[in-house]
Amino acid sequence: MSDVLRPPSRYLTFEAFYPYYLSEHQNTASRRLHVIGTGLAIMMLLLGVALNPWFLAAAPVCGYAFAWAGHAFFEKNRPATFTYPLWSLMGDFRMFFETVSGRRPF
Repeated sequence: MSDVLRPPSRYLTFEAFYPYYLSEHQNTASRRLHVIGTGLAIMMLLLGVALNPWFLAAAPVCGYAFAWAGHAFFEKNRPATFTYPLWSLMGDFRMFFETVSGRRPF
């Protein structure tokens, strides 16, 4: 990893964190698993609000299961969630919306 993308002791802004986040998601299969997991999590949240609150509990399970599988089997790195939980979640959603809008390759 280059020094530019090496994490400092703490990122001060999300904009500073996001390039590091992307550097931890370079593998195509891992990014696809993240997009699928985030999409399923969004769907579970909507179902939880519309139909049954039990779907709300399934949302983080779906999202993290796919994402962590991507890190374990393809990226071979530790998810940023453990160090930067909020910014990592924001990164997941930003990468998801960039991907589904066609600004980032799937």
